[in-house]
Amino acid sequence: MTAGPLAPDRTDPEGAVAAAVTRVSNWGRWGEDDVKGTLNLITDEHRRAAAGLVRRGRVFSLAQQFSVDGPQKGWRRRTNPVHTMLDTGTDAEAGVQGFPHGIGGADDVVAMPLQCSTQWDGLGHIFDHGRAWNGRRAGAVVTSLGDGVTGIETVAADFAGRGVLLDVGRLFGDDPAGTGGELPDGFAITPEHLDATCAAQGLEVGAGDLLLVRTGQYGRVLREGWGDYAGGPAPGMSFRTADWLHAHDVAAVATDTWGFEVRPNEFDVAFQPLHQVVIPNMGLFVGEMWALEELAADCAADGVHEFLLVAAPLPVTGAVGAPLNPLALK
Repeated sequence: MTAGPLAPDRTDPEGAVAAAVTRVSNWGRWGEDDVKGTLNLITDEHRRAAAGLVRRGRVFSLAQQFSVDGPQKGWRRRTNPVHTMLDTGTDAEAGVQGFPHGIGGADDVVAMPLQCSTQWDGLGHIFDHGRAWNGRRAGAVVTSLGDGVTGIETVAADFAGRGVLLDVGRLFGDDPAGTGGELPDGFAITPEHLDATCAAQGLEVGAGDLLLVRTGQYGRVLREGWGDYAGGPAPGMSFRTADWLHAHDVAAVATDTWGFEVRPNEFDVAFQPLHQVVIPNMGLFVGEMWALEELAADCAADGVHEFLLVAAPLPVTGAVGAPLNPLALK
């Protein structure tokens, strides 16, 4: 069991962040010019081995829908996608599209925040005391023109490898609706929970893995409605898991919740302190709002919780986060 550090002083988030950074910082680990962070841990050999995990040919999309009926409520000016048609079948029937010999077509456009649904947080998304990944000045990385150093396009081809699902919700949660187990809001997933889930599932999380952690919250909101899913109370990763993620050298981590870490956070006054440690200091990519229910049910049924995961972000130049449709292949 990886016990990790003791629970930090609830009244001193700044001290806890500083202490954690001292233990887990990866600044300089891959050179002073690095822009890939922990994705450097996924090697060609790692990807070849991951491809061998595909045995049944089943594919699972892990994306929520990008819909006007999505989870966003306007907090931090995040809205749900607005989908608008530019050309339609009715235009074609009316013959007003201006094309020759009877051909017609439909076109559309979408306007949305890049982090309104299933997404990756890029390395330019969070800063620690004005510093971005690898110690760079935040203002030298992200300007009004976007992230000119670690924009999400720099890692567009890197999110492919061994995916591992730790179904913490199934092991430690209640199952009132018979849907596989759900953790309550405010449940902090500790290193001990992660170790116990690994043991129960008979697997290890290793260097270069793409780690998925299911809480069951997404399944609950599908059943009961979005409520405060986008920004409200939620189960999630404890601040203490920074050391666990660093010790296991995971390449990226994603959950089925809006904010990855437990909410409310584990300090009297704090906002996403685990983000502050792992993104700018560890160089760890964080995924949020992933749809894990179908994959989790299949893993529980066949007892196999590892798979090939292909999770490329949309390569929006200079973006500090990006939507995606991650695919798990078993």
